[in-house]
Amino acid sequence: MIKAADYYLKGGRAGVLLIHGLTGTPNEMRTVGKGLHRAGFTVYGMQLAGHCGDVEDLVRTGWKDWYASVLEAVDRLRQDVDHCFVAGLSMGAVLALKAAADRPDDIDGVGVYGATFRYDGWNIPWYRCFSFLLPWFKRFNLFQDRVFEEEPPYGLKDERLRASISSSMLSGDSAEAGLPGNPFPSLAELIQLSATVRKELHKVRCPCLIIHAAEDDMASVSNAHLVMKRVSGPTKLVLLHDSYHMITVDRERREVIRESVEFFSNIAAQRKHSVEAQGVRLAAAR
Repeated sequence: MIKAADYYLKGGRAGVLLIHGLTGTPNEMRTVGKGLHRAGFTVYGMQLAGHCGDVEDLVRTGWKDWYASVLEAVDRLRQDVDHCFVAGLSMGAVLALKAAADRPDDIDGVGVYGATFRYDGWNIPWYRCFSFLLPWFKRFNLFQDRVFEEEPPYGLKDERLRASISSSMLSGDSAEAGLPGNPFPSLAELIQLSATVRKELHKVRCPCLIIHAAEDDMASVSNAHLVMKRVSGPTKLVLLHDSYHMITVDRERREVIRESVEFFSNIAAQRKHSVEAQGVRLAAAR
């Protein structure tokens, strides 16, 4: 079911599902979505369960709810396309990888943008190294009203964009730019999701395009290297040198679009050629 903040751009028979990050909105994927659509793809920018509302809306949901909404969106997109790709930013990349691990017959490739298994970038406060305790806090109902407030540069190297997006975020317009902080319960859910997906990365057999900022302020490049090391399918790593974490909207967003269009187009062409060759062989066998 299409939600209020979703966007669905009808294109060709190859489609891309775009998944935003924790506390984010589909808008952070919109520029990439428009670029993919101009290249001929059908694009579905989805809203994760519990997002685009207030903190209470978010903490009423957990990673299994977020993931269920991803699978629902995959099923919706598959109705209109022959080749289905999933691409996500930050936590959205982790969810995209889980979908590829669980649905190998439905997903032909993954765009892994700024994957965040751990918040270990250069702008993460030292006390966040104790975030592994958050699932225990949630289990015993401790500090559940606390929030890790975001701090400048908010994942953006482009100062003009940073001013605009931070203004929307801090104004309370969560549907436009997301929440200004990460609630403890939701971060606990992300930690549990990350632990689950780490164990399942070997099940990802489709090609993965891994794009990461070399100076990511929230999630270091070690997150990208983790994906490269553990997935079973072929990988391509692209490091960006003029962006921070929010690579889908930051200074090198056009590079993200260009790499994604080329990567997904090549896979779709290979799949189409394989199907046509199989048809020729079957016809010859008759």
